[in-house]
Amino acid sequence: MPDAPASRSDASAPDAPTPDDGNLAADQLETLDELSGAYDRLRSEIGKVIVGQEDIIERVCVGLFARGHVLLVGVPGLAKTLLVRTLASALSLEFSRIQFTPDLMPSDITGTEIIQEQGPNGSGGGRSFRFARGPVFANVVLADEINRTPPKTQAALLEAMQERHVTAAGNTFDLDPPFFVLATQNPIEQEGTYPLPEAQLDRFMLNLWLDYPSFGEEVDVVRATTAGHEAEAQPVLDADEVLRYQRLVRQIPVPDNVIEQAVRLVSRTRPGREATPEHEAAPDFVDEYLSYGAGPRASQYLILGAKALAALDGRATPLIDDVRRMAVPVLRHRIVTSFNAEADGVTPVDVIQRLLQAE
Repeated sequence: MPDAPASRSDASAPDAPTPDDGNLAADQLETLDELSGAYDRLRSEIGKVIVGQEDIIERVCVGLFARGHVLLVGVPGLAKTLLVRTLASALSLEFSRIQFTPDLMPSDITGTEIIQEQGPNGSGGGRSFRFARGPVFANVVLADEINRTPPKTQAALLEAMQERHVTAAGNTFDLDPPFFVLATQNPIEQEGTYPLPEAQLDRFMLNLWLDYPSFGEEVDVVRATTAGHEAEAQPVLDADEVLRYQRLVRQIPVPDNVIEQAVRLVSRTRPGREATPEHEAAPDFVDEYLSYGAGPRASQYLILGAKALAALDGRATPLIDDVRRMAVPVLRHRIVTSFNAEADGVTPVDVIQRLLQAE
Protein backbone atom coordinates (compact mmCIF):
# COMPACT_ATOMS: atom_id res chain seq x y z
CA MET A 1 0.00 0.00 0.00
CA PRO A 2 1.09 3.67 -0.12
CA ASP A 3 4.54 4.24 1.29
CA ALA A 4 4.61 8.05 1.36
CA PRO A 5 5.83 9.56 4.63
CA ALA A 6 3.54 11.77 6.65
CA SER A 7 5.80 14.76 5.99
CA ARG A 8 5.71 16.72 2.75
CA SER A 9 7.03 14.72 -0.21
CA ASP A 10 7.89 15.66 -3.75
CA ALA A 11 4.28 15.05 -4.73
CA SER A 12 3.22 18.23 -2.98
CA ALA A 13 6.36 20.38 -2.75
CA PRO A 14 5.86 23.79 -4.40
CA ASP A 15 8.32 24.96 -7.02
CA ALA A 16 8.14 28.64 -6.10
CA PRO A 17 6.60 30.71 -3.31
CA THR A 18 3.29 32.47 -3.64
CA PRO A 19 2.71 36.00 -2.38
CA ASP A 20 2.43 36.49 1.37
CA ASP A 21 -1.30 37.18 1.16
CA GLY A 22 -1.95 33.74 -0.33
CA ASN A 23 -3.06 35.11 -3.70
CA LEU A 24 -1.46 34.71 -7.08
CA ALA A 25 0.67 37.58 -8.38
CA ALA A 26 -0.32 39.48 -11.50
CA ASP A 27 2.05 37.54 -13.76
CA GLN A 28 0.77 34.26 -12.32
CA LEU A 29 -2.81 35.29 -13.02
CA GLU A 30 -1.79 36.03 -16.59
CA THR A 31 -0.23 32.59 -16.86
CA LEU A 32 -3.43 31.11 -15.42
CA ASP A 33 -5.44 32.68 -18.23
CA GLU A 34 -2.93 31.31 -20.74
CA LEU A 35 -3.25 27.82 -19.26
CA SER A 36 -7.03 27.89 -19.46
CA GLY A 37 -6.84 28.93 -23.11
CA ALA A 38 -4.17 26.34 -23.87
CA TYR A 39 -6.36 23.65 -22.31
CA ASP A 40 -9.26 24.63 -24.56
CA ARG A 41 -7.01 24.34 -27.62
CA LEU A 42 -5.59 21.03 -26.42
CA ARG A 43 -9.05 19.60 -25.82
CA SER A 44 -10.15 20.81 -29.25
CA GLU A 45 -7.24 19.07 -30.98
CA ILE A 46 -7.83 15.83 -29.10
CA GLY A 47 -11.53 16.06 -29.96
CA LYS A 48 -10.65 15.92 -33.66
CA VAL A 49 -9.62 12.31 -33.18
CA ILE A 50 -11.34 11.08 -30.00
CA VAL A 51 -15.13 10.96 -29.98
CA GLY A 52 -16.68 11.65 -26.56
CA GLN A 53 -14.69 10.75 -23.42
CA GLU A 54 -14.74 14.40 -22.27
CA ASP A 55 -14.30 13.50 -18.59
CA ILE A 56 -11.41 11.15 -19.37
CA ILE A 57 -9.67 13.81 -21.47
CA GLU A 58 -10.11 16.36 -18.68
CA ARG A 59 -8.60 14.06 -16.09
CA VAL A 60 -5.70 13.06 -18.32
CA CYS A 61 -4.90 16.77 -18.66
CA VAL A 62 -5.21 17.12 -14.88
CA GLY A 63 -2.56 14.43 -14.50
CA LEU A 64 -0.32 16.11 -17.06
CA PHE A 65 -0.38 19.58 -15.49
CA ALA A 66 -0.29 18.23 -11.92
CA ARG A 67 2.88 16.33 -12.84
CA GLY A 68 1.29 12.97 -12.05
CA HIS A 69 1.02 9.70 -13.94
CA VAL A 70 -2.25 8.20 -15.19
CA LEU A 71 -3.50 4.62 -15.50
CA LEU A 72 -6.23 3.97 -18.08
CA VAL A 73 -8.28 0.81 -17.51
CA GLY A 74 -10.75 -0.71 -19.94
CA VAL A 75 -11.44 -3.64 -22.24
CA PRO A 76 -9.62 -3.71 -25.59
CA GLY A 77 -11.00 -1.51 -28.35
CA LEU A 78 -11.97 1.58 -26.32
CA ALA A 79 -9.27 3.81 -27.88
CA LYS A 80 -7.03 3.93 -24.80
CA THR A 81 -3.86 3.78 -26.89
CA LEU A 82 -5.29 6.16 -29.48
CA LEU A 83 -6.05 8.70 -26.76
CA VAL A 84 -2.46 8.65 -25.53
CA ARG A 85 -1.06 8.91 -29.05
CA THR A 86 -3.38 11.81 -29.81
CA LEU A 87 -2.34 13.64 -26.65
CA ALA A 88 1.32 13.18 -27.62
CA SER A 89 0.59 14.54 -31.10
CA ALA A 90 -1.00 17.64 -29.58
CA LEU A 91 2.14 18.25 -27.52
CA SER A 92 5.53 19.03 -29.04
CA LEU A 93 7.16 16.45 -26.77
CA GLU A 94 9.23 13.34 -27.36
CA PHE A 95 6.92 10.32 -27.36
CA SER A 96 7.76 6.68 -26.70
CA ARG A 97 5.59 3.57 -26.67
CA ILE A 98 6.44 0.42 -24.71
CA GLN A 99 4.39 -2.65 -25.55
CA PHE A 100 4.33 -4.79 -22.41
CA THR A 101 4.49 -8.53 -23.12
CA PRO A 102 5.13 -11.60 -20.93
CA ASP A 103 8.75 -11.84 -22.10
CA LEU A 104 9.64 -8.14 -21.68
CA MET A 105 12.72 -7.57 -19.51
CA PRO A 106 13.44 -4.57 -17.22
CA SER A 107 16.40 -3.58 -19.41
CA ASP A 108 14.02 -3.36 -22.37
CA ILE A 109 12.42 -0.40 -20.55
CA THR A 110 15.30 1.41 -18.87
CA GLY A 111 18.14 0.56 -21.24
CA THR A 112 21.28 -1.56 -21.08
CA GLU A 113 25.04 -1.37 -21.37
CA ILE A 114 26.56 -2.34 -24.70
CA ILE A 115 30.16 -2.88 -25.73
CA GLN A 116 31.56 -0.49 -28.30
CA GLU A 117 34.91 -0.31 -30.02
CA GLN A 118 37.11 2.69 -29.21
CA GLY A 119 39.20 4.54 -31.72
CA PRO A 120 38.58 5.94 -35.22
CA ASN A 121 35.77 4.23 -37.10
CA GLY A 122 35.29 1.85 -34.18
CA SER A 123 38.61 0.10 -34.68
CA GLY A 124 41.58 -0.04 -32.32
CA GLY A 125 41.94 1.42 -28.87
CA GLY A 126 40.14 -1.41 -27.08
CA ARG A 127 36.56 -1.63 -25.99
CA SER A 128 34.35 0.16 -23.48
CA PHE A 129 30.82 -0.03 -22.17
CA ARG A 130 28.23 2.51 -23.26
CA PHE A 131 24.74 2.87 -21.80
CA ALA A 132 22.09 2.63 -24.50
CA ARG A 133 19.01 4.45 -23.25
CA GLY A 134 15.71 2.62 -23.30
CA PRO A 135 12.29 3.89 -24.37
CA VAL A 136 11.57 5.32 -20.88
CA PHE A 137 13.83 8.26 -21.84
CA ALA A 138 11.06 10.34 -23.38
CA ASN A 139 8.68 13.08 -22.29
CA VAL A 140 5.45 11.15 -22.81
CA VAL A 141 5.74 7.40 -22.26
CA LEU A 142 2.90 5.07 -23.24
CA ALA A 143 3.10 1.86 -21.20
CA ASP A 144 0.70 -0.18 -23.30
CA GLU A 145 -1.07 -3.10 -21.59
CA ILE A 146 1.17 -2.76 -18.54
CA ASN A 147 -0.43 -5.73 -16.80
CA ARG A 148 0.51 -8.14 -19.61
CA THR A 149 4.02 -8.44 -18.15
CA PRO A 150 5.13 -9.97 -14.82
CA PRO A 151 5.60 -7.75 -11.73
CA LYS A 152 9.42 -7.86 -12.01
CA THR A 153 9.26 -5.94 -15.27
CA GLN A 154 6.41 -3.71 -14.12
CA ALA A 155 8.64 -2.63 -11.24
CA ALA A 156 11.23 -1.31 -13.70
CA LEU A 157 9.02 1.75 -14.07
CA LEU A 158 8.86 2.44 -10.31
CA GLU A 159 12.09 4.40 -9.96
CA ALA A 160 11.50 6.34 -13.17
CA MET A 161 7.95 7.29 -12.21
CA GLN A 162 8.74 8.32 -8.65
CA GLU A 163 12.32 9.62 -8.79
CA ARG A 164 12.34 10.70 -12.46
CA HIS A 165 15.71 9.09 -13.04
CA VAL A 166 17.07 5.67 -13.96
CA THR A 167 19.93 3.85 -12.23
CA ALA A 168 21.95 1.39 -14.32
CA ALA A 169 25.42 -0.08 -13.79
CA GLY A 170 25.95 2.15 -10.77
CA ASN A 171 25.18 5.36 -12.68
CA THR A 172 22.15 7.61 -12.42
CA PHE A 173 20.60 9.06 -15.55
CA ASP A 174 18.07 11.87 -15.20
CA LEU A 175 14.91 11.90 -17.26
CA ASP A 176 14.29 15.13 -19.15
CA PRO A 177 11.26 17.07 -17.88
CA PRO A 178 8.40 17.03 -18.42
CA PHE A 179 8.07 13.28 -17.80
CA PHE A 180 4.59 11.81 -18.02
CA VAL A 181 3.66 8.11 -17.95
CA LEU A 182 0.30 7.06 -19.36
CA ALA A 183 -0.30 3.36 -18.88
CA THR A 184 -3.13 1.27 -20.27
CA GLN A 185 -4.39 -1.81 -18.50
CA ASN A 186 -6.86 -4.52 -19.40
CA PRO A 187 -9.28 -5.72 -16.71
CA ILE A 188 -7.44 -8.21 -14.48
CA GLU A 189 -10.13 -10.81 -15.04
CA GLN A 190 -8.92 -11.26 -18.61
CA GLU A 191 -6.63 -14.16 -19.47
CA GLY A 192 -2.89 -13.45 -19.48
CA THR A 193 -2.92 -10.47 -17.09
CA TYR A 194 -0.91 -9.87 -13.91
CA PRO A 195 -2.29 -7.62 -11.14
CA LEU A 196 -0.14 -4.53 -10.57
CA PRO A 197 1.54 -4.49 -7.14
CA GLU A 198 0.17 -1.94 -4.68
CA ALA A 199 3.47 -0.02 -4.70
CA GLN A 200 3.25 0.34 -8.47
CA LEU A 201 -0.39 1.37 -8.40
CA ASP A 202 0.37 4.04 -5.82
CA ARG A 203 2.77 5.74 -8.25
CA PHE A 204 -0.18 6.57 -10.49
CA MET A 205 -1.89 9.77 -9.51
CA LEU A 206 -5.15 8.80 -11.24
CA ASN A 207 -6.87 5.56 -12.15
CA LEU A 208 -9.36 6.19 -14.96
CA TRP A 209 -11.89 3.63 -16.15
CA LEU A 210 -13.10 3.86 -19.74
CA ASP A 211 -16.61 2.65 -20.48
CA TYR A 212 -18.26 1.72 -23.76
CA PRO A 213 -19.37 4.68 -25.90
CA SER A 214 -23.01 5.65 -26.21
CA PHE A 215 -24.93 4.61 -29.31
CA GLY A 216 -24.52 8.01 -30.95
CA GLU A 217 -20.81 8.18 -30.11
CA GLU A 218 -20.20 4.72 -31.54
CA VAL A 219 -22.00 5.73 -34.74
CA ASP A 220 -19.66 8.73 -35.02
CA VAL A 221 -16.62 6.52 -34.34
CA VAL A 222 -17.58 4.04 -37.04
CA ARG A 223 -18.34 6.81 -39.53
CA ALA A 224 -15.02 8.59 -38.90
CA THR A 225 -12.77 5.52 -38.84
CA THR A 226 -14.18 3.87 -41.96
CA ALA A 227 -13.84 6.93 -44.18
CA GLY A 228 -10.85 7.72 -46.37
CA HIS A 229 -9.61 10.71 -44.33
CA GLU A 230 -8.26 10.32 -40.82
CA ALA A 231 -8.14 13.39 -38.60
CA GLU A 232 -4.85 14.30 -36.92
CA ALA A 233 -4.16 16.46 -33.90
CA GLN A 234 -1.77 19.38 -34.38
CA PRO A 235 0.76 20.44 -31.71
CA VAL A 236 -0.47 23.26 -29.49
CA LEU A 237 2.01 23.17 -26.56
CA ASP A 238 5.76 22.66 -26.29
CA ALA A 239 7.91 21.43 -23.39
CA ASP A 240 8.67 24.88 -21.97
CA GLU A 241 4.98 25.79 -21.87
CA VAL A 242 4.03 22.51 -20.19
CA LEU A 243 6.72 23.03 -17.54
CA ARG A 244 5.58 26.60 -16.94
CA TYR A 245 1.99 25.49 -16.44
CA GLN A 246 3.06 22.64 -14.16
CA ARG A 247 4.91 25.14 -11.97
CA LEU A 248 1.84 27.37 -11.88
CA VAL A 249 -0.39 24.53 -10.65
CA ARG A 250 1.98 23.92 -7.73
CA GLN A 251 1.89 27.64 -6.84
CA ILE A 252 -1.91 27.95 -6.64
CA PRO A 253 -2.88 28.62 -2.99
CA VAL A 254 -5.40 26.32 -1.30
CA PRO A 255 -7.71 27.34 1.57
CA ASP A 256 -7.21 25.43 4.80
CA ASN A 257 -10.75 24.09 4.77
CA VAL A 258 -10.16 22.47 1.36
CA ILE A 259 -6.96 20.78 2.57
CA GLU A 260 -8.73 19.62 5.72
CA GLN A 261 -11.57 18.19 3.63
CA ALA A 262 -9.10 16.16 1.56
CA VAL A 263 -7.30 14.82 4.61
CA ARG A 264 -10.59 14.05 6.36
CA LEU A 265 -11.88 12.10 3.36
CA VAL A 266 -8.69 10.05 3.08
CA SER A 267 -8.48 9.33 6.81
CA ARG A 268 -12.04 7.98 6.77
CA THR A 269 -10.94 5.23 4.34
CA ARG A 270 -8.72 3.65 7.03
CA PRO A 271 -10.53 0.79 8.79
CA GLY A 272 -10.11 0.42 12.53
CA ARG A 273 -9.38 4.10 13.10
CA GLU A 274 -10.80 5.31 16.38
CA ALA A 275 -12.09 8.83 16.92
CA THR A 276 -9.56 11.43 18.14
CA PRO A 277 -9.75 15.22 18.49
CA GLU A 278 -8.09 15.45 15.04
CA HIS A 279 -9.81 12.56 13.24
CA GLU A 280 -13.29 11.12 13.01
CA ALA A 281 -13.72 7.38 13.44
CA ALA A 282 -13.97 5.36 10.27
CA PRO A 283 -17.61 4.63 9.37
CA ASP A 284 -18.93 1.14 10.11
CA PHE A 285 -19.17 0.27 6.42
CA VAL A 286 -15.47 1.10 5.98
CA ASP A 287 -14.55 -1.29 8.82
CA GLU A 288 -16.72 -3.95 7.18
CA TYR A 289 -15.72 -3.57 3.56
CA LEU A 290 -12.10 -2.32 3.51
CA SER A 291 -8.92 -4.15 4.53
CA TYR A 292 -6.62 -1.18 3.95
CA GLY A 293 -7.18 2.52 3.41
CA ALA A 294 -5.31 5.21 1.50
CA GLY A 295 -2.11 6.87 2.74
CA PRO A 296 -0.92 10.49 2.77
CA ARG A 297 -0.03 10.43 -0.92
CA ALA A 298 -3.76 10.22 -1.65
CA SER A 299 -4.33 13.48 0.26
CA GLN A 300 -1.52 15.14 -1.68
CA TYR A 301 -2.92 14.04 -5.02
CA LEU A 302 -6.46 15.11 -4.09
CA ILE A 303 -5.15 18.63 -3.54
CA LEU A 304 -2.94 18.64 -6.64
CA GLY A 305 -5.87 17.36 -8.69
CA ALA A 306 -8.14 20.04 -7.24
CA LYS A 307 -5.54 22.69 -8.07
CA ALA A 308 -5.26 21.44 -11.64
CA LEU A 309 -9.05 21.35 -12.08
CA ALA A 310 -9.29 24.93 -10.89
CA ALA A 311 -6.44 26.05 -13.15
CA LEU A 312 -7.94 24.40 -16.23
CA ASP A 313 -11.19 26.22 -15.45
CA GLY A 314 -9.34 29.53 -15.06
CA ARG A 315 -9.93 29.76 -11.30
CA ALA A 316 -7.20 31.00 -8.95
CA THR A 317 -8.13 28.73 -6.05
CA PRO A 318 -9.69 25.25 -5.77
CA LEU A 319 -12.95 24.44 -4.01
CA ILE A 320 -14.13 21.51 -1.90
CA ASP A 321 -16.17 20.42 -4.91
CA ASP A 322 -12.91 19.99 -6.86
CA VAL A 323 -11.65 17.62 -4.16
CA ARG A 324 -14.89 15.63 -4.39
CA ARG A 325 -14.58 15.40 -8.18
CA MET A 326 -11.09 13.92 -7.82
CA ALA A 327 -12.06 11.44 -5.09
CA VAL A 328 -12.86 8.40 -7.26
CA PRO A 329 -9.87 8.51 -9.67
CA VAL A 330 -7.43 9.26 -6.83
CA LEU A 331 -8.75 6.75 -4.27
CA ARG A 332 -10.14 3.77 -6.20
CA HIS A 333 -6.72 2.09 -6.61
CA ARG A 334 -5.47 3.02 -3.14
CA ILE A 335 -8.07 1.21 -1.04
CA VAL A 336 -8.29 -2.57 -0.74
CA THR A 337 -11.66 -4.23 -0.25
CA SER A 338 -12.17 -7.11 2.16
CA PHE A 339 -13.70 -10.54 1.69
CA ASN A 340 -17.02 -9.17 2.98
CA ALA A 341 -17.05 -6.61 0.17
CA GLU A 342 -16.40 -9.27 -2.44
CA ALA A 343 -19.14 -11.44 -0.99
CA ASP A 344 -21.63 -8.55 -1.03
CA GLY A 345 -20.53 -7.27 -4.45
CA VAL A 346 -19.24 -3.97 -3.04
CA THR A 347 -16.53 -2.26 -5.11
CA PRO A 348 -14.01 0.42 -4.08
CA VAL A 349 -16.06 2.98 -6.03
CA ASP A 350 -19.16 2.04 -4.01
CA VAL A 351 -17.26 2.71 -0.78
CA ILE A 352 -15.92 6.06 -2.04
CA GLN A 353 -19.37 7.20 -3.14
CA ARG A 354 -20.83 6.29 0.26
CA LEU A 355 -18.08 8.29 1.94
CA LEU A 356 -18.89 11.29 -0.25
CA GLN A 357 -22.61 10.99 0.48
CA ALA A 358 -21.87 10.88 4.20
CA GLU A 359 -19.99 14.22 4.11
